[in-house]
Amino acid sequence: MTLIVQKFGGSSVSDAASIKRVARRIAETRRQGHEVVVVVSAMGDTTDDLVDLAQQVSPQPPGREMDMLLTAGERISMALLAMAIHDNGFEARSYTGSQAGLLTDSTHGQARIINVTPGRIQQALDEGAVPIVAGFQGVSYESKDITTLGRGGSDTTAVALAAALDAGVCEIYTDVDGVFTADPRVVGRASKVPSLSYEEMLELAAVGAKVLHLRCVEYARRYEIPLHVRSTFSASEGTWVSSERNPGGHMEQPIISGVTADLNDAKITIIAVPDEPGVAASIFQALADAGVNIDMIVQNVSEADTRRTDVTFTCPKGDLGRAMQALLDAQERIAFASLASDEDVAKLSLVGAGMRSNPGVSATFFRALADSGVNVEMISTSEIRISVVTRTERAEDALRAVHTAFGLDADGEAVVYAGTGR
Repeated sequence: MTLIVQKFGGSSVSDAASIKRVARRIAETRRQGHEVVVVVSAMGDTTDDLVDLAQQVSPQPPGREMDMLLTAGERISMALLAMAIHDNGFEARSYTGSQAGLLTDSTHGQARIINVTPGRIQQALDEGAVPIVAGFQGVSYESKDITTLGRGGSDTTAVALAAALDAGVCEIYTDVDGVFTADPRVVGRASKVPSLSYEEMLELAAVGAKVLHLRCVEYARRYEIPLHVRSTFSASEGTWVSSERNPGGHMEQPIISGVTADLNDAKITIIAVPDEPGVAASIFQALADAGVNIDMIVQNVSEADTRRTDVTFTCPKGDLGRAMQALLDAQERIAFASLASDEDVAKLSLVGAGMRSNPGVSATFFRALADSGVNVEMISTSEIRISVVTRTERAEDALRAVHTAFGLDADGEAVVYAGTGR
């Protein structure tokens, strides 16, 4: 008998009929002889609706109260699903994140898991029940306040429980049949990828693939929890994410695993920065102190007569205001001339472990962009990734062109069952 952790996203539990469908799938897994722990997200767009409601009430809601509000969505899902499982002949017990033993730090809205003590979950399993855990939430081990893990946090909840309970697999159920070579909502002929290494999935998640959250994959890699990304709406095999790129396979995987376009980045240019030791450290320390996540960085060649240069970097759009203010506060110390920001940018990325041993990948990538008339503003690379920044309005055209150039187009159209991507 295998212990399986199953996580169901918002599109999987969006209404009563969907919750009943999920309950039947869980019951079937139990009938096959497996133990099951379930993690659920809020129904459909509940979290977005709660955020909108909070902003109507208060333009700057306190983080503690926002967390208390937002965790209500998952509590509704878990209780309803437990009821539906009862109607399928199995006992189910719903638990909040704190009841399930998810201990976090005290950072409201973006808490990190410190420890998992799933005593009540294990007790429910020992007594033959199906534990249903509210995803996305925990409790601060210091303040004892309710916390949330940030968007996509239910994925992280599921993997954390899988690690703590020594589960055989963590199944992530969504509204598509697995991880695709591109977003099937944008590239209709995207192909499903049968298997990925943790490193490939980390790169894809970091550059905009929405099907798995970055922190969830990091956690899975650390504790070597196999992930199976599959659809709630079909019984087909999904995508396996593990330490091996092609577990059990004999043929080489394709060179490229996927292409992504992330429209949630912004670009900041710091103009006329003194080109001398320590200045870059001052810039990025100011940004770090403000909690700004930095991605791509480019420094121009300094002008010989002034010994000044420009430094450009990208960050999430949500961090733009905080980044600009942090730099303005440090302007006198750093001694730069001015700042420029640009939100009309997109990051296009190509990911694949096969890139390491295949020459010509960069040439094909940039030729596809050139033939499509797409201008490149910034470039960043790793062993298994190439990323470029371009204009937002050209991002989807560029995505389709690169996807075709690397022979990733499938024969038929990819199926999207619900339309939200989670």
